[in-house]
Amino acid sequence: MAAVRNPPWTWIAPAAGWVALAGAWYGGLGGNAYALVLAAVLVAGVIAAVHHAEVIAHRVGEPFGTLVLALAVTVIEVALIVSLMIEGGPAAAALARDTILAAVMIILNGIVGVCLLVGGVHHREQAFDTRGVSSALAVLATLSVVTLILPNFTTSTAGPTYAPGQLINIAAVSLVLYLLFVFVQTVRHREYFLPDDAAQADDHVPAPRPSGRTTLASLALLLVALGAVVLLGKGLTPTLEQLLQAAGAPRAVVGILIAGIVLAPESVAAYRAARANRLQSSLNLALGSALASIALTIPAVAVVSLVAGWPLILGLEAKSMVLLGLSLVVATLALSTGRTTVLQGAVHLVILVVYLVTTLIP
Repeated sequence: MAAVRNPPWTWIAPAAGWVALAGAWYGGLGGNAYALVLAAVLVAGVIAAVHHAEVIAHRVGEPFGTLVLALAVTVIEVALIVSLMIEGGPAAAALARDTILAAVMIILNGIVGVCLLVGGVHHREQAFDTRGVSSALAVLATLSVVTLILPNFTTSTAGPTYAPGQLINIAAVSLVLYLLFVFVQTVRHREYFLPDDAAQADDHVPAPRPSGRTTLASLALLLVALGAVVLLGKGLTPTLEQLLQAAGAPRAVVGILIAGIVLAPESVAAYRAARANRLQSSLNLALGSALASIALTIPAVAVVSLVAGWPLILGLEAKSMVLLGLSLVVATLALSTGRTTVLQGAVHLVILVVYLVTTLIP
């Protein structure tokens, strides 16, 4: 059986991203033409990151493989949000809220919706273990409410913010709840998150496992690729903001763009898994990413806010609360039976379209 190796393009793409960044930082290269170059190498970096994440996932098995990608991407997302908060100061008080909301909406309605739709088109009906999915949705609903909705109804401070003591408590609770979920997912009840190999035997033939050396190389290249993707995204942010201002788009669109860039590797990986009739892996990756996005971002931005003395706006507007609540309810109903069709995917995608349209046109 031939050994699994990383093809040359999987390390050339991340290297090209860092070379392009060096050109922007030290060569004084800029303008719209060079922005197109940065965008091109960003896409290449995303594709490379997906490849290396899949190599690692195949080596360590479920659910650890999807957890590796979710954590890696979320750590990079947190670093990007924190750096933009520090750069923007008090004016970026709502950036974390907008990015978290965008991440949850894109994951719940975009990634999950596409996976259910594609899986239904190719396999008519797909099955998964409801125990793991319902556990993830319960944690996600709790974190979403206490971080994005409850601040609107507290009275210690004016506006959609938490008092310092409340913010510390919410940050600690979010982190503890996420760590408990990871313990349940990987140790206590790992079987809840494992794919049903018997049901997928006809559609998914296991490939040879990569060697330890190849896996370590992929881990290193994954971090290199993700770092390049985030820094490229940050480098493109000023150009995107100028375009948004010229178009008269609201500032919340910046959060959607950040979430979209950061979630691109996970989106492609989840899509591939769903098309290969591995919906359990897709849902593990999608819901795990949504949980990590909230639970790891809130403590980080809370620390920045408290140390710098800047306000941190977390409470959503009424329109966003309605759409978030609708997304959670529909996800709970759509994923409650353990079997899905194209209908559930279409419903989620409709909610995503409504969210995007109402963000662009408030």
